[in-house]
Amino acid sequence: MQVRNFSIIAHIDHGKSTLADRLLQATKAVSAREARDQLLDSMDLERERGITIKASAVTVHHTYKGEDFQLNFIDTPGHVDFAYEVSRALTACEGAVLVVDATQGVQAQTVANAYLAVGNDLALIPVINKIDLPAADPDTVAMEVEQVLGLPAEDCLLVSAKTGQGIQELLDRICERLPPPRPQQTDKLRALIFDSIYDDYKGVVVYVRVFDGALRMGDKIRMMGTGRTFTVTELGRNTPFPQKVRELGFSEVGYLSASIKSLGDVRVGDTITLEAQPAEEALPGYEEPKQMVFCDFYPSSSGAESGKKGDFETLRDAIERLHLNDASFTYEVQHSEALGFGFRCGFLGLLHMDIVQERLEREGGVDVVQTAPTVTYQVVKTDGTELEIHNPADLPDGSVVQAIREPIVKLEIICPTENIGELMRLCDGRRGIFKAQKFVSEGRQILDYEMPLAEIIYDFYDKLKSVTRGYGTMDYELIGFREDRLGKVSILVNGEPVEALSLICHRDNAEQRSRVILLKLRKQIDRHQFEIALQAAIGGKIIARESISALRKNVTAKCYGGDVTRKRKLLEKQKEGKKRMKQIGSVSIPQEAFMAILDQGD
Repeated sequence: MQVRNFSIIAHIDHGKSTLADRLLQATKAVSAREARDQLLDSMDLERERGITIKASAVTVHHTYKGEDFQLNFIDTPGHVDFAYEVSRALTACEGAVLVVDATQGVQAQTVANAYLAVGNDLALIPVINKIDLPAADPDTVAMEVEQVLGLPAEDCLLVSAKTGQGIQELLDRICERLPPPRPQQTDKLRALIFDSIYDDYKGVVVYVRVFDGALRMGDKIRMMGTGRTFTVTELGRNTPFPQKVRELGFSEVGYLSASIKSLGDVRVGDTITLEAQPAEEALPGYEEPKQMVFCDFYPSSSGAESGKKGDFETLRDAIERLHLNDASFTYEVQHSEALGFGFRCGFLGLLHMDIVQERLEREGGVDVVQTAPTVTYQVVKTDGTELEIHNPADLPDGSVVQAIREPIVKLEIICPTENIGELMRLCDGRRGIFKAQKFVSEGRQILDYEMPLAEIIYDFYDKLKSVTRGYGTMDYELIGFREDRLGKVSILVNGEPVEALSLICHRDNAEQRSRVILLKLRKQIDRHQFEIALQAAIGGKIIARESISALRKNVTAKCYGGDVTRKRKLLEKQKEGKKRMKQIGSVSIPQEAFMAILDQGD
């Protein structure tokens, strides 16, 4: 029996999951009764949003020219935030099926995923999907594939994942064109861990690709990276439903459970070998994912009101549980005077952050207050030392800061030709540096920019979609850090700094950003008996101010006529009292004020 290992890769919403559904049906892996849309997307969140969040590995069988082929394929996510999932999947394969939408053509993540596959020396099969749609233009899209990716237009396979047209030809092409697994380099077991999930009953379930040797039930295995040893209690394959097996042989893909209680004992990219006959050298693993966006999660007070257990404990349980299923985000305990105890979490991107927050609320049953997203900054102090900060409140005093460096990304935008002028204005307004403009087809072009990551993480993607009426797409990758005129903006309420609202931004944009925050605060904070000054400052310099006027009690209401000096005396007494109250009075900022600001991401 021959084996083919491949991934399905594409830009978001180009039909990967639907194509995977048809492959399962065409190979009789699922019956008509069991079939449903997005079969491999197990989360409700994936179905509702129509996106793949977690890669899914499946084993099916196909007969080609009288020979039986075992096809192990992985349906991968398409969004840039989940590129780490894609890179892990590609490492376990020898080939990839690159899906391109016949109505939308080559888009940003199509290019990024294709380059990722080529970088891993994978054979590519280009597939043009959705050819059944009235707006489909497969010939133009095939020329785009050749122009941008260098894959011959005549090699593009025309497929409709919805109707099943071209699926048998695709299965035959996979058996014919994709290379078989590389020969064994040693007879000792070496299996690469490419994913893991947590199961309430089995503990950690590990997904592996066997590169050398064989893995059997009851084997005592060792993780070469962590050094931990376990005994295999279950082996199996997803076909797509879990099917237990006695052995996973050379080049096969499957899962194992070994009563592993903590995901800390399993590292994605680690190599599994036998304790009795260990391999001399581990397989090359993966780079650790680099978190690009950070924000704080705090429990909201509504949890306590509804009679749940301690809000912070509930949030900690939910985060620890979610981390077992998604090891690509980080978390550490954080304390804020305004919001209490919570967690500072790091994510691969904005969608990743949004997904984690929604999963915490759904799967963990906890209401979350989320702070504005920030990025990592490198701070060079006057004594020459460097440190990384993820929170503006951690920035040292300005007198000891020599320079602040911010992360810079290489941004690739694919857009309609008529929107190029508006997009260039948008990028210039976000401190973007124009690098190149490339031709894709008659109606579309690629723009290359270098831009600070902090300028992208707020509403850049929404503005891009708005300017291009939904036709523009973008992809970005971190290229390094660059020094600029950055400063910490402190928000002062009645002269007292509120660290939870501080932010780091470019000095040219500081006044505008500060004024937005102060106007929101002014609406949310209740009036007091004295005037409240709301200020924004960089260092000792005030750059914006708003005032909340004082409540005035009518102290002369009891005076009916008489000498005017009686009224004047009462008003002077009130004035002195307000002056003294302002000196010793404190302003209570309601939690709604923080939430109003944080919800807007400003």
